[in-house]
Amino acid sequence: MIKVENITKSFGNVKVLKGINIEIKEKEIVSIVGASGAGKTTLLQILGTLSKADTGNIFINNIEVSKLSNNKLSEFRNKNIGFIFQFHHLLPEFTALENVCMPAFIAKMNKKDALKKGEDLLNFLNLSHRLNHKPAELSGGEQQRVAIARALINNPAVILADEPTGNLDSKNSEELFQLFTSLKEKYNTTFIIVTHDNNLAERTDRKLTIVDGMISA
Repeated sequence: MIKVENITKSFGNVKVLKGINIEIKEKEIVSIVGASGAGKTTLLQILGTLSKADTGNIFINNIEVSKLSNNKLSEFRNKNIGFIFQFHHLLPEFTALENVCMPAFIAKMNKKDALKKGEDLLNFLNLSHRLNHKPAELSGGEQQRVAIARALINNPAVILADEPTGNLDSKNSEELFQLFTSLKEKYNTTFIIVTHDNNLAERTDRKLTIVDGMISA
């Protein structure tokens, strides 16, 4: 479903990625691990089309996203890629349901349909009692689930997660992994997770390690 060919990326004189080649299948949960500064988040941003590689090609569902114009890329990203961050980036002035629906509104989904789908997702994530609560009224685990619902609202082919358990205790981390597994089965979603959490990484379908800008065998 995802094919990455010879991706390189430098910042000034520092070469961070030195020729990354990856293939990821549909419904696979893949973790990316490595030392701080190894290039994990840089790779995730390139996979998510938030950053451009210096060289190389990226195919998602047979579309060469590295060749899309900026407008087409924004549209593709909105409809095909969901993001989950360590810091949830929820908008404080909006309710949980409104936060979840933002990507759907951007995609011009009918408002009634978007709200219904957002409510269904929050119900699935056991947040039916929190629909109208603002982020400051939610626990860290609840905010994380709102962010997951937001990532799922447009039925993305892939969800990219950057340190999703970074602010969670071991119990909530375990619940999050179980949630990813159930989401994979329910929505056929592919997950790529950058993490320092070895317990999480070892439980994914496949673990990729970045060493010195390359994928280590």
